[in-house]
Amino acid sequence: MKITAYLKLLRPTQWLKNLMLYFPPFLGGTLLQPGVLQKGMLPFLSFCLASSSTYILNDVLDRHRDTHHPRKKHRPIPSGAVPVAAALLVGAACLGGALWLAFSVSHILALILVAYLVITTSYSVKLKELPVVDLFCIASGFLLRLEAGGEAFRIEISHWLFLSVFLLAVFLATGKRLGEKQALGELAGGHRKSLLSYPDGFLQGAMYMTGGAVLVTYTQYVIVRHALVYTVPLCCFGLLRFILRVQAGQGGDPTESLLKDLPLFIVGVLWAVMIGWGLYVGY
Repeated sequence: MKITAYLKLLRPTQWLKNLMLYFPPFLGGTLLQPGVLQKGMLPFLSFCLASSSTYILNDVLDRHRDTHHPRKKHRPIPSGAVPVAAALLVGAACLGGALWLAFSVSHILALILVAYLVITTSYSVKLKELPVVDLFCIASGFLLRLEAGGEAFRIEISHWLFLSVFLLAVFLATGKRLGEKQALGELAGGHRKSLLSYPDGFLQGAMYMTGGAVLVTYTQYVIVRHALVYTVPLCCFGLLRFILRVQAGQGGDPTESLLKDLPLFIVGVLWAVMIGWGLYVGY
């Protein structure tokens, strides 16, 4: 048994998305209060396990198509490093642990987690084949993480923050689909059916539209917070950098883009520092 193969199966780098649970207390200025960080550990861990279980299911269902993908063929299941039966066993263990942790926090958090699991499972089985629907399924995952954070920390999510996260999620999902279509070319339909349904120019247009909308809603969210308005240029740079990366054929995976693109990573760190300074020091 290769431990590294099983770790890759869980896709731990994708757990970065679950930091969305900490956005409500971070943006609400309460993250550094005593006990707040610890309060979010169980919800965060539950979503990490839940997301890993859905990734495993998706990899099992897509294992035959992934063998023809230039990068995904090296994943543990399509490459044969992890047997399907073993992968399903690990996925079931992750699922059970996720539900147990969520119910131990609150029934509402558990319901949000179940909604996340239902949508992501439906996405893996069928919905990813439906154009536009697949984009909204991906976006729902980010929104449910945000709402889970609000529930875990008992913080109400503002309308502008909700809209900013939703539009950003659609923007990133669109960029990811466009990156796949560009990278796979004529083989795109064999890997993902929905890519055949997107006419030329649609994904680019959707990415530009949602990117502009993100800038507007994010500006509305921070403009009343005075010091935070100075993070808008960083938001604009990050959006444009991601578009440039996708259009240049460097891939549209949000997590990989953040970790592997130095300008994006620096901007992300600067954004967090400026938000932290404005909320926890400047005031």
